[in-house]
Amino acid sequence: MLGFQLDAIYHTSIELEGTEYVYDGGINAIQPGSSHLGRPLERIHLGSTELPLEVIIEYLDSLREIYTPQAYDLFRHNCNNFSNDFSTFMLGKGIPEHIANMPQAVLDSPFGRMLQPQLARMVEQRKAQQGGLLGIQNGQQQANGAAASIVEVSNLQALNAALQSAASKSAIIFFTSATCPPCKALYPLYNELASDHGKSVAFIKVDISRAYDVAQQYAVSATPTFTTFVHGKQQESWAGADAARLRSTVKLLVEMAAGPSHPHRLLHLPHLSNPDSKAVLFTKVPPLPKLLSKLGPAANNAAVQGMKHFIEARSAEGPAMATLPDLPAFSDFLATSLAELPRELLFTVVDLFRCGLIDPRLSGYYAEEHGHKTILAILGAVNSNSETPYALRLVTLQMACNLFSSPLFPDQILGQAPLRTAITLLISSSFLDDAHSNVRVAAASLLYNVARENSHRRRQLKETLPEEDQVELAASVLEAITQEESSTEALHGMLLALGLLAYCMPVEGELIDLLRTMEAQGAILAKKNHFANEPLITEVGAELLGKGLVRR
Repeated sequence: MLGFQLDAIYHTSIELEGTEYVYDGGINAIQPGSSHLGRPLERIHLGSTELPLEVIIEYLDSLREIYTPQAYDLFRHNCNNFSNDFSTFMLGKGIPEHIANMPQAVLDSPFGRMLQPQLARMVEQRKAQQGGLLGIQNGQQQANGAAASIVEVSNLQALNAALQSAASKSAIIFFTSATCPPCKALYPLYNELASDHGKSVAFIKVDISRAYDVAQQYAVSATPTFTTFVHGKQQESWAGADAARLRSTVKLLVEMAAGPSHPHRLLHLPHLSNPDSKAVLFTKVPPLPKLLSKLGPAANNAAVQGMKHFIEARSAEGPAMATLPDLPAFSDFLATSLAELPRELLFTVVDLFRCGLIDPRLSGYYAEEHGHKTILAILGAVNSNSETPYALRLVTLQMACNLFSSPLFPDQILGQAPLRTAITLLISSSFLDDAHSNVRVAAASLLYNVARENSHRRRQLKETLPEEDQVELAASVLEAITQEESSTEALHGMLLALGLLAYCMPVEGELIDLLRTMEAQGAILAKKNHFANEPLITEVGAELLGKGLVRR
């Protein structure tokens, strides 16, 4: 009936370091073989990865917004797609093609198309009843430390008691319910955060389907909802399965529980102290046929067409419906293009790459590429030539910004000298482009992304950019600020980037000495003459560099 031999209908998962990772009602981590499906009929050794487990877990976190319970599709976004993406990240290759391609092969047959509506209804019914097609639940393997760090309450009296016991530190309440698949998708992250930060933050979980009085008291009508407290005072509430916001909020709660340890935290700096700030990404996708037409016959390369299809599917139907292309093949095509294409046409390939890097699966793959050879080759092509064409420089800056779509790339940019040096040179040289304000805007955006990550690390007492790099970037952007006279957008980005470089900087050191020596406060306040309505002039110039540079 299908028109071909179908040996099996495959359900797949990835087993790593004694844990089975599977997509069903979200990404689940379970004891291998512990689900009701039992032990697998076949185990295939895909290879060995050299990636640290913490990097792998962080990559999985970045996939949770793509592999959601709602996004599950039996034919186009299923457990096999997840296994394939996960394997590609760790090993540079996916699962066997006959498994990965099986759902699409069925869908392409007349019989498969006939069955699709009925199967889709069945999947939706299962998802509504048990959170996923197969009903595999997270928490079948949960660290005792995490479980012990979370207080589960079932009524208002118990919640008040839990908050009272946490009055001397921070607290976060996770309002959930038994029929909330997005809540279940966040359980592993909440457990992890509780295990890591349970001494500084009280982690509380409330099932509002049982604790009606709590739901009424806190006006919770949707799950997941989170509410935070610091020293007994309620701070903020928000709804939605936003893993990145949950993680950043907990980190801020850890800081707030300890009290202000830096004088800058006592200043009024709303743009600089915001824990929910996002990296700047350039997400606009141009008409790809028109872009690729400039490549001539090279546009028909299978790797190029695969990337084009991925970007178009992601733009039209969302990331869940976009299957990763052959990334090693595309890397080879990029390398060949850098060596053979005329420089005035290189921007087409880099811009195509930029569009792909919007997706954290793709940027995560290149974050862990050995030696970052693909990214460094592109940056080198721009940095090595003072006559780089305008279009190539612009899309390279935008491409570098999109590296921050993955939580893995900031670690590489700040921690790996070759990549950090290339990024720094790209930013500094691009600020010198007096003729193109959008190049300066893109350079400011890239520096903002770097400075934002550096600021987060500084506040978390983690290793930051080497001080000499911070000084070089600060000097470069301060000079650019003094020269900027035409673009409000460029000035805004430059001020924000400089502010984040300086926010909570060591009170003694080369960076603060540089800002004093270059009279940064006066240089910034002078911009009022040309940009009277720019609020960051006051925030960075008067508040941060005025009060913040005072010797104590």
